[in-house]
Amino acid sequence: MEKNQVFQTVIEDMNEQGEGIGRVNGYTLFIKDAVIGDRIEGKVVKAKKHYGYGRVLSILEPSPFRVTPRCPAAAPCGGCQLQAMSYERQLQFKEDKVRNHLVRIGGFSEDSLPMEPILGMEIGEEPFSEKETRGETGGSGPFHYRNKGQFPFGRAKDGRIVYGFYAGRTHSIVEAEGCCLGAPVCEKILQTIKRFMEEYHIEPYNEETHSGLIRHALIRTGYHTGEIMVCLVINGDRLPRAQVLTDRLMEIKGMASVSVNINRERTNVILGEKVVCLSGLPYITDRIGALTYKISPQSFYQVNPVQTEKLYGKVLEYAGLTGSETVWDLYCGIGTISLFLAQRAKQVFGVEIVPAAIENARENAKLNGIPNTEFFVGKAEEVVPRWYEEHEEASVDVIVVDPPRKGCDETLLKTMVQMRPGKIIYVSCDSATLARDLKYLCEEAYRVEKVQPVDMFPQGVHCEVCVELGRNKTI
Repeated sequence: MEKNQVFQTVIEDMNEQGEGIGRVNGYTLFIKDAVIGDRIEGKVVKAKKHYGYGRVLSILEPSPFRVTPRCPAAAPCGGCQLQAMSYERQLQFKEDKVRNHLVRIGGFSEDSLPMEPILGMEIGEEPFSEKETRGETGGSGPFHYRNKGQFPFGRAKDGRIVYGFYAGRTHSIVEAEGCCLGAPVCEKILQTIKRFMEEYHIEPYNEETHSGLIRHALIRTGYHTGEIMVCLVINGDRLPRAQVLTDRLMEIKGMASVSVNINRERTNVILGEKVVCLSGLPYITDRIGALTYKISPQSFYQVNPVQTEKLYGKVLEYAGLTGSETVWDLYCGIGTISLFLAQRAKQVFGVEIVPAAIENARENAKLNGIPNTEFFVGKAEEVVPRWYEEHEEASVDVIVVDPPRKGCDETLLKTMVQMRPGKIIYVSCDSATLARDLKYLCEEAYRVEKVQPVDMFPQGVHCEVCVELGRNKTI
């Protein structure tokens, strides 16, 4: 096929980015904003030898799974790739994706794969919504579940200051006032910042010229505590009229922390290293189960509080702790999983590369009165092998690993096998790299006992997975 060619096709599947997959005479096309089951007329926007990319010109016959997106910016915004698909079908799509990765990449047998049905949210569940906004029509599934949002600021073509989200695969800001994934209070906060910028002629950041001051607003909300944090990321050493903005933000109900993060680098990394607290505490608190956590601007903390409790419950269930075990929690962040495990283990060691997160983890252990934890700063693939060289005779019963999307370094996987834990619990946010790492572990000494997908990101394409691995007794 050629660029600008018009075609008709039925969408058979969707890819990792949420693009519909259709075929025309054996030629594969990836089509944005198409839903599984749609029959569409489209136009080729990019053509390669064996596949191409297209856009929808018209929907000739809508899929039975198609719904009306609640958000008017759902199509151009890069954050809600599946909002036009019913929530029930979203769950099936994610479950299928996890299974396909484990079979295709991991080499596991589909018939014998011990995979549980995906744990989703309740239809219409909106944890952060005000009561009067619940039950809005326009799309099925859960909304207003995110406890964290990062909103870039910029100028529109007409010169207005705008905020929103980056369009898919670009750094062009799509205006998304009233995002339906985050807490509704975010809109009030963002409007307050925008009015302040307009009033005092404070420029938003311009990526092309590396000029302007306000880059992002990071907003966190405690689900159980109601505490709110605002951290303004700036391209400078100070925020002019900072007290004015701080006073206005602190008037918002629940506001507990206002700070600025200094990031003067020419980079697409959102946060810099230095945080200056302007008002309140340099953190907020929230709870998971019976435990309380301090959360700083740079902390990793799961964004979906309702589903996090389900996920961590599975980790605890799969670990099967009795109180006598030594456990390692790798990529431990602020100690969320570590402290969950420490309630039922003899000793828990945590490893995390971010120093501020380890500081939070130690504080969280003290805050919850949990003394049987020890935390190390550094790369897991460096800290764990070094520790094992010095403590080869030490017994390790369970290893929990929750890596970033790139998965585990092979050096770390090799050391995990050498440590011979009875169980490995692998928590993953990318089922492709999960499948790759499980293949390595199962070729060495382990077997997959249970696989539990958890939908942490309704309306988006990603899926969390918790896997229990047991050690082969013959090895």
